[in-house]
Amino acid sequence: MSLAIFDLDNTLIADDSDYLWGQFLVDRGIVDKDAYEQANAKFYDDYKHGTLNIVEFLQFSLRPLSLHAPEQLHRWRAEFIEDIIRPLLLQPALELVEKHKKRGDTLLVITATNRFVTEPIVKLFGIDNLLATTPEFKDGRYTGAFVGLPCFREGKVAYLENWLQSSNESLQNSWFYSDSHNDLPLLSKVENPIAVDPDDTLRQHAESAKWPIISLRNGVCPADHLHK
Repeated sequence: MSLAIFDLDNTLIADDSDYLWGQFLVDRGIVDKDAYEQANAKFYDDYKHGTLNIVEFLQFSLRPLSLHAPEQLHRWRAEFIEDIIRPLLLQPALELVEKHKKRGDTLLVITATNRFVTEPIVKLFGIDNLLATTPEFKDGRYTGAFVGLPCFREGKVAYLENWLQSSNESLQNSWFYSDSHNDLPLLSKVENPIAVDPDDTLRQHAESAKWPIISLRNGVCPADHLHK
């Protein structure tokens, strides 16, 4: 039995849930359209180019949570999951998760997108373990701040190391699936790094390091890399 770790955005689903949640808020008139849409696009571009200031982004993305009652936020989130996220679920990704389950592996999603957005998405895959930046919640409201470290780049490694200690798991014969060069610190820690529909930087690194490169967007679940 091994640990199978998955990135979420553009890996298990066919887009970025963090960016899409921001666009959902814009489309529903929950935030100021022009200012928020422009900033959301800029942060997403920074992420793709490896220049994202994660603290500034979290301050931006978590602020709307502090402006509304949790009950209303949860109603919006449920609508977001049904209307925006479900159509992005990739059947090969669902099948890959199921193949790891049948192997008896422990499954874990680790994502830079905050837990408020990602927790219900991860449940769609039947995965119980999630590591993500946690929005601060005090006195019945979200504060707009976050707890602990951002779960991003080297922060993902720190989150995972803490989780391994508390869960009595190890990285022996572990797997990590990701699309992003931002995950190179964690990809370099596992025994079986897998580049999934990778960005150009990650593709180049994977080719150089002879890591498997797979696609979950062609309608077929790749499984050859599991036969080892």
